[in-house]
Amino acid sequence: MAPTKVLTGARVVLPTGAVDNGRVTVEGTRIVTTGPANVPSGAPADASNAVETLDLAGHWLVPGFVDLHNHGGGGASFPSGTVDEVLKGIHTHRLHGTTTLVASTVTGDMDVLVRRAGLLAELAEQGDIAGVHFEGPFISPCRKGAHSEELLRDPDPAEVRKLIDAAHGRAKMVTLATELPGGLDSVRLLAEHGVIAAVGHTDATYEQTVAAIDAGATVATHLFNAMPALGHRAPGPITALLEDERVTVELINDGTHLHPAALQLAFHHAGPGRVAFVTDAMDAAGFGDGRYLLGPLEVEVADGVARLVEGGSIAGSTLTLDRALKRAVTVDGLPVEHAVAALSANPARLLGMDDRIGSLEPGKDADLVVLDADFTLKGVMRRGEWVVAPPLG
Repeated sequence: MAPTKVLTGARVVLPTGAVDNGRVTVEGTRIVTTGPANVPSGAPADASNAVETLDLAGHWLVPGFVDLHNHGGGGASFPSGTVDEVLKGIHTHRLHGTTTLVASTVTGDMDVLVRRAGLLAELAEQGDIAGVHFEGPFISPCRKGAHSEELLRDPDPAEVRKLIDAAHGRAKMVTLATELPGGLDSVRLLAEHGVIAAVGHTDATYEQTVAAIDAGATVATHLFNAMPALGHRAPGPITALLEDERVTVELINDGTHLHPAALQLAFHHAGPGRVAFVTDAMDAAGFGDGRYLLGPLEVEVADGVARLVEGGSIAGSTLTLDRALKRAVTVDGLPVEHAVAALSANPARLLGMDDRIGSLEPGKDADLVVLDADFTLKGVMRRGEWVVAPPLG
């Protein structure tokens, strides 16, 4: 039997707030107790089970990160890599604290997307990923970003259903330009099948976006990016997505996709319960500068910024969620609890997985991250096993 792990002395971020000199007890794959270290834990006594105690004084202990939108990492592509390559990309992000990940595709030929959905669905069945996110091909050519324009198509509900079926119940989210023909019907179809409809890569008006939310859309794909800017006479999709309590907004907090003032605007209007930090990472995340392919398009990564070779559009990011958290606290000045919720509780709730992940609570998976006082990652545990063991005595 694996020893009971007692993590003590850290500042622990719990759903009720941060606890100084806290303690988290892990047995097997689950958390069994949380709370102040000076309060009896009430953990089940089992004389046959050894106890490992780790003193994390001077550190933070937070839930494992949950990434809703991720195209790859470690040199590996989720839209096109082999199973081993996809597993390499998943592991790369685990090393940076992402213990739960939704694998995202990019625009491609429908037959290619169907095959890719099947491969990723198998990895979801095995528990390696939480599901599949289809970003494209049902997006606007006006806001295509790093998507191949000749492969874009209107969101025909029959084709949307084809992708859902190909994922064998593991489709989690589809990003659509809901103003296109078939957009609203596709949103309704997704809602009926329990798949998140996300508004993104869109040229929609404010009114069209309101209609999409009323039809069942609940996510803004990387808010501010690949959509019309907020205007005082044409408020556009940004205003509609920020003001509606039914919508969770994705933010890419890498210092390239968003000005800090835009991030503050989103937190102010949506509130800390409706923001999810995502990476929108591509192959270069955790790997390095160079030339890559994102779907069929060539990408140049220089100084950590990914752009299309042809046209120069930003092509995803090289972000990892530990960096997003550190920036949120040390640069953007967000309260730690708000930043942590954007990386864990909020996306877990959106995925319908908050009974298992997203917070440090008894009965949930032992997914957690150790950070030093400067919010640099020092340890990662997934389901009770160290992925990155803290270098502490």
